Amino acid sequence: MSKKRILIIDDEPDILELLDITISRMGMETECAENVNDALTLLKNQNFDLCLTDMNLPDGDGLQIINEIQKNYSSVPVGMITAYGNTDIAIAALKAGAFDFVNKPIEIDRLRTLIDTALKLGKNTTQVEYSGQVQLLGQTAVIDELRKKVIKLSRSQAPVYISGESGSGKEVVARLIHANGPRASRPFIPVNCGAIPSELMESEFFGHVKGSFTGAMENKHGLFEAAHGGTLFLDEVADLPLPMQVKLLRAIQEKAIRRVGSNDEVAIDVRILSATHKELAIEVESGRFRSDLFYRINVIELKVPPLRERMEDIPLLAEFALEKLAAEWQMKKPVLTDGAIKALNNYPFPGNVRELENTLERAYTLCEGDSISQDDLQLSSQKPMPDNDQSTDLYQTRAPEEAFGSLEKFLELMETRSIKLALEKTRWNKTAAAELLGMTFRQLRYRLKKLNIDE
Repeated sequence: MSKKRILIIDDEPDILELLDITISRMGMETECAENVNDALTLLKNQNFDLCLTDMNLPDGDGLQIINEIQKNYSSVPVGMITAYGNTDIAIAALKAGAFDFVNKPIEIDRLRTLIDTALKLGKNTTQVEYSGQVQLLGQTAVIDELRKKVIKLSRSQAPVYISGESGSGKEVVARLIHANGPRASRPFIPVNCGAIPSELMESEFFGHVKGSFTGAMENKHGLFEAAHGGTLFLDEVADLPLPMQVKLLRAIQEKAIRRVGSNDEVAIDVRILSATHKELAIEVESGRFRSDLFYRINVIELKVPPLRERMEDIPLLAEFALEKLAAEWQMKKPVLTDGAIKALNNYPFPGNVRELENTLERAYTLCEGDSISQDDLQLSSQKPMPDNDQSTDLYQTRAPEEAFGSLEKFLELMETRSIKLALEKTRWNKTAAAELLGMTFRQLRYRLKKLNIDE
């Protein structure tokens, strides 16, 4: 196997020598240039697997190198070398298309990690590779453009802020950025920031040591350590309380965390992707979100379009959803009638793709035979999806007055209790339980899943 070839660009002899020695000891070949002109000549005449460039050069800057490589050698990742603490330049490099950056004075371990990660990038720069059921379906122009951006962002380590309405597919986009990048073989850890109690948040993110607080019976790794080498996806990041935002910012900047109850820092190597259905810029203006954290996680913003902006994709999305349900339930896939397709195309879907999937799952449960009609969809009575799907156990009694404030939640609780009672009476024979409840087996399966009742 031929050795990997690295182009090093820096006008400081000491830095050039340090990089040359370090990379050579990693079993790779190097070529060195001290200015932009020499570097462009080498790029034109030779092939490289990676480029490392300083920002300040005698006849230009590293952004010129990045732009040239992005334009003519897009499969070559670029690592930027910046002065310590110069965050603005590092962010400018990432926005221009740099893979990642290291600060001077150069930490050898950090440099090796950058090189190893960058060289895991494939040559694919045009097509999204899918992973299992994670797909970005659609044939509209907005989806084609989104795929191109996913490919470009997967070839970078820049923090990405994924914006979009609830149910539009922000986590799918995050998973595809991870799956198409050099961290694909490492963990993808999603976390809903709004679902963690504030008193447990620091422990969840950073871990804790035994005895650090009441109930800390053993050492525990946090989410950052669980995502080490991979990607940490911060969903609903706008819901983070301000004190936690400060600690999160420090962890991102220092690339290190400190477990609760410990004085020792633990180095972490994670890529941060974040998302929220809220307007994060408005949250900053209102003082609910720190501006310094906003600029740190929002190096690049990626907008996921709502379903109403790509209505032509609805038939394709519907077919995929029904195929997935049929495979999961081990049943024949139903056919959508012409009336059902027309109804889907005419409905605004305020809950976006998630609402479409939930609508089809319910219709599949309720339909007679192997076809779904317009009536089965029940779109006329559909309500917009809530901003989040977090549930709370508010009603622990059967008293009717407990329904005040959320009748829907109260009825859901009653339905759960009735189904569990029927299952217990039939010793968890679901066919018998469905008959006892006066519903079909398919309807019972749907409710078991909807209500998160363990089967």
